[in-house]
Amino acid sequence: MAGSSHGHTPAAWTGVTIAFIGFCVSGAYMVMAQPLGFWAGMVIIVLGGVVGVIMRAMGMGQPKDAHAVYETAAARTKTATTPEPAGAKG
Repeated sequence: MAGSSHGHTPAAWTGVTIAFIGFCVSGAYMVMAQPLGFWAGMVIIVLGGVVGVIMRAMGMGQPKDAHAVYETAAARTKTATTPEPAGAKG
């Protein structure tokens, strides 16, 4: 994942940060036995995902075709022949 800069975008950082805050809120209210606060934290978690998707749609995320994985896969589909193994006799 590090080779493709996976998740190193403002959309990813913002979504994960909001979701993390939601997990902290839910965890704190769960320990305090306050169901309303727990569910408020769960709403914050979902909000983090929604914000991340919206920011990606606004162009603040990494486009899928920018990954080296997709470039390699596209190059493989263009080559119709496959090389024979090193020890193969024809």
